[in-house]
Amino acid sequence: MSQPDGFHFIPRIARIDARQWDALVDASCASAAPCIRHAFLHALEESGCVGGRSGWTPAHATLWRGGTLGAAMPLYVKTHSRGEYVFDWAWAEAYQRHGLDYYPKWLAAVPFTPIPGPRLLGHDDGARRELLAALLAKALESGLSSLHLLFPLDRERPLLEAAGLMIREDVQFHWRNPPASAETEPTPAESSAPISVRQRRWADFEHFLASLSGAKRKKIRQERRRAAAHGLDLQWLDGHEARDEDWAFFAHCYANTYAQHRSTPYLAADFFVRLAHSMPEAVRLLVARRDTQPIAAAFFLCDREALYGRYWGCVEDLPFLHFELCYYQAIEYCIEHGLTRFEGGAQGEHKLARGLLPVRTFSAHWLADPRFRGAVDDWLARERAGVGHYLDELAEHSPFLREKGPGGIETGAAGAAEPQRGSRRQ
Repeated sequence: MSQPDGFHFIPRIARIDARQWDALVDASCASAAPCIRHAFLHALEESGCVGGRSGWTPAHATLWRGGTLGAAMPLYVKTHSRGEYVFDWAWAEAYQRHGLDYYPKWLAAVPFTPIPGPRLLGHDDGARRELLAALLAKALESGLSSLHLLFPLDRERPLLEAAGLMIREDVQFHWRNPPASAETEPTPAESSAPISVRQRRWADFEHFLASLSGAKRKKIRQERRRAAAHGLDLQWLDGHEARDEDWAFFAHCYANTYAQHRSTPYLAADFFVRLAHSMPEAVRLLVARRDTQPIAAAFFLCDREALYGRYWGCVEDLPFLHFELCYYQAIEYCIEHGLTRFEGGAQGEHKLARGLLPVRTFSAHWLADPRFRGAVDDWLARERAGVGHYLDELAEHSPFLREKGPGGIETGAAGAAEPQRGSRRQ
């Protein structure tokens, strides 16, 4: 549905033409970026995961030119901070102590999905800047406490900083399959990794293992043998291949994982079914069976560059099955299909020992109250320094073999000298 020229909030993604929205995604990101696609956001709304009483009210920010969508942002009015993976509870408590309302707030993000991707969708930077400026002006008028953009791309950072948003940094763990050509430039996520990996594409899982230290290699082989001893058959399915009973089983496993932590699932079973039907090429389901009986399942998203680990669950707790389905099978899948990255999701230092390397991620924040803005800005500067030191410490525990570089200097697997303690990798 077209809109008059200018800035508009759209309460349902269905009111925006899918082709126009996805054209902005294509113009804003080199990969297919499945979770920012129209079909993904539409499935969230139609399945009831957002909207209603969820505390996520869609209010997508759009900029129209000549009856065409020129820029857009996935935007929600939030009445809590759950499902974000960037934690601002302390900020909300500080507002409350001073008798101020932190909620509702504006959040530009993909609900429940800590996958970095474009947040300022536009055909050019001029349109993106115009959209952001209009949104900030509306934020001042609205009386809402704040605006937050979660997990944007590195190349969006200068636009956000220029508009006065404060930057917060964090760390995720990603596995990297180097590009087929050593001359290929690394992606922004790869270039921000503090630990180097060799610039050579892995031929198979054993080739990848050979690049790890002996202790890490031995541990992974032991874990895979223990997982294989369960005698399960593993099957990868895309959205075309997965049957209704596969999705019903996965939904049970997914809910069971949350129940074990005394929590409630964010996503409805209907969401996964809708996603499989609307974007089957972007969905991967890995099912483990004993004979014909399903035991466990893991859900991934996929595009032409990367595999994204999202959820897993089981009905029988078997040693090392989680590592096999969620990490080792995912790495093998990337190698076999020529994907350059496996993103293992938020948090988890245990991923480092399995070949997933730390990558700096960020979010951007604007607070209406100048008193809180100054205090939070100072706090974020200290936090960023802490993230830098944390990355340095992780770099000293690289799982990869150390090689001898020029002059006999000990280096990481790509021939780049490891940083000294206390230095900060940029």
